Amino acid sequence: MTSTRTSATSTPEDLFGRAIAARLNAGVHTVPHDISERLRAARMQALAQRKRELTHTVVVDSGGSALLGGRGWWQRALAVVPLLLLTFGLLTIGLTQEERRTAELAEVDAALLTDDLPPAAYTDPGFAQFLKANAAAAHQ
Repeated sequence: MTSTRTSATSTPEDLFGRAIAARLNAGVHTVPHDISERLRAARMQALAQRKRELTHTVVVDSGGSALLGGRGWWQRALAVVPLLLLTFGLLTIGLTQEERRTAELAEVDAALLTDDLPPAAYTDPGFAQFLKANAAAAHQ
């Protein structure tokens, strides 16, 4: 009997193959003996072919060194580079905007302090009314 054990490294092809094998094994008792023996022999040949393919799997990277499956540590490290660049860019944008806001506030503060009117005049409700009345009179 075969086990239907799956692991975290199973590929979709492996899972599909296991599902088909389970489906075929479900009706194994209804197949005549000679057919089941031919199927068993074909299964053994397929497994032997699969084992030969797995033992010959060698990937050669651009540097010429052979890797036995998976990616090298430097490739995984390079995969982090876009995330670092994005983080750096967002921090730079945030700091630039904060500097602009600070410069604008400093400019307003400097204008208030160097103006002829005292800063308390801008908070006076009567002064705001006076400015509105003068603005309306200037437009007439």
